[in-house]
Formats: sequence, C-alpha cells, structure tokens
Amino acid sequence: MPPETSNNEVVRLERAVKIYSQPGAKVEVHALRGISTTIRRGEYVAIVGASGSGKSTLMNIIGCLDRLTAGTYWLYGQDVSRLNDDQLSDVRGQRIGFVFQNFNLIPSQTVLENLETPMFYQGVPARLRRQRALLMAERVGLTDRLHHRPNELSGGQQQRVAIARALMNEPVVLLADEPTGNLDSKTGAAVLDLLDELHAGGMTLVMVTHDPDVARRCERIIELKDGLITRTRAIRG
Repeated sequence: MPPETSNNEVVRLERAVKIYSQPGAKVEVHALRGISTTIRRGEYVAIVGASGSGKSTLMNIIGCLDRLTAGTYWLYGQDVSRLNDDQLSDVRGQRIGFVFQNFNLIPSQTVLENLETPMFYQGVPARLRRQRALLMAERVGLTDRLHHRPNELSGGQQQRVAIARALMNEPVVLLADEPTGNLDSKTGAAVLDLLDELHAGGMTLVMVTHDPDVARRCERIIELKDGLITRTRAIRG
C-alpha cells in the first residue's frame, strides 16, 4: 500500500517518469518528467495540455496501457508499476473502463455482442453477460438498438455503446480520451450529460480533452506542459 493511502484514493502517482526511445536512436523523448498526483474516489478530473504535453501518455499510464520508466503508480492501493504484462492486462480488464474518441467498437458485432465482449474475456458465464449487457444498454438508452451493428448507428449512439461497454466489468475508474472529439456539438453535449450522470452516481472519471468548455464540466483540471504538471485547479465540488 502507498504511504498515507486510504480507500478513497483511486490513483496515486509518485515521481512518474516516462521516456520513449528507439533501439539505436540517440534521441529520447521525455514524455513525463516526474509527475506526482492523486485522484480520489468519485472525482471527475480533466487532463489538459497542448499537443506533446504528455496528457495522452499520462492517460495511458493510468489506464495500464503503458508502464513507467521510473517512479511508482498505485491503482486502488495496488502497486501496478511492478506488474508484468499479463498482470497489467488483468488489471485493465477488471478495474479500468476506456472510452475513446473513435469508439473502438467491433464492426462485425451487434450492440449486444459488443457489450458482452469485456465480460467474455473475463470468463463470465453467458447468462450473466447477457443480463449485464441488457442492463447497461437500458442505462444508456439503447434497448431499441441491441441487434444493430456500429455502422447502423449514429456517432452519438456509438459513443453511448462505448460508454456502456466500458462499464460492463464495474471498473473503479472510467478513462475518457477526447470522448466528444468526433461528435457534433449537440451530440457531444448529450454524451457529456451521460458522463455527468455517471459521476453523480459515484463513478470516478478521468478525461483527456483539448476543449476548455468540456474541461470546465469536471471538478478539477490538471494542466500539463512538457511532461510536467504546471497547475491543478478546482472547478467545482
């Protein structure tokens, strides 16, 4: 357990460093330069910064899609910075939900099948997968689209499927990477309303965005520049 941790702490990074380099190349990219921060249970946090600031790298570290070069990362009290690839995969499947700008739905599968996929990979029995999928589809207002494939849905509907899929395994944190980036303003607002509802229900959300209006819907903003946190400011809450 990290020092001075509590059950209210979902993410804790201490002196997090990420350096990208290619074999034989002399140039190293220092994407994160010793970041320390925490995110507590139920918080709604935006990560903002210019292109190359490190925000996507930070999201990938929090989501266990990448590993630190140096420093420590605790997720819900577990030191995940020391885990191997298989262990990280288990953590991703069990504790983290992802929502991406491009939806990342499986084109050949129906809405129902897309929703069931995360639980399938966790070995959950078919009956329980189906029950959970129906519940999540109802939660995001898509019970009338269960047997449609992604190309038969609007962008907003696809993103709602992606959000429902991210919730299937009851994650401790939901990560959203530019979730409205491919949507028009009206549809994007509806997706943000859904994220607001999830937060109001107690979900911990972390969102990467370049849009200041979107960031201001969160409780707290973490600003990055050149791989460092330059400012953390509360918006509300």
